[in-house]
Amino acid sequence: MAELNDWLMVGKLVGVQGLRGELKVNPASDFPERFTKPGPRWLRACDGDRPTQIQLNSGRQLPGRSLFVVRVDGVNDRAAAEALIGQDLLVRGDDRPTLADGEFHLLDLVGMEARLSEQGEVVGKVTDLISGGNDLLELKRPDGRTLLIPFVEAIVPEVHLDQGWLLLTPPPGLLEL
Repeated sequence: MAELNDWLMVGKLVGVQGLRGELKVNPASDFPERFTKPGPRWLRACDGDRPTQIQLNSGRQLPGRSLFVVRVDGVNDRAAAEALIGQDLLVRGDDRPTLADGEFHLLDLVGMEARLSEQGEVVGKVTDLISGGNDLLELKRPDGRTLLIPFVEAIVPEVHLDQGWLLLTPPPGLLEL
């Protein structure tokens, strides 16, 4: 079995849909097939135990929302589904869709330096990503403070993955929060 670092978190089970064991997933992936294409997935409880394999049977996106509803083997009623709420939905670390030139996986941003110019000082390091409608970069500042930066082109116009840094053009006051 793969080690803990060999997993990609693609969503979190956040609720139950109906009475027949369907689960609501808040996605942390821009690839809908993670939630709609049948096949093996893994669940990990928030205590960080080893992931448990499940079989995804089907999934669909809720109209007008970013949430997906999925069905998995062995979860056939509301009580069984409720017992899984709060767990992370995972795929193997090597299960990455092919990207076009200039595209990247959001998880690849973790560990990158954030700068205000190419040669400028480092204003923080990306320590996490928060998905919830809009993606947020969690930056750890050199002084130890943590900032949440909206991951939008107007604020993060350049990502230099091969060089390990990204450019920030924050509006006035954002870095002082």
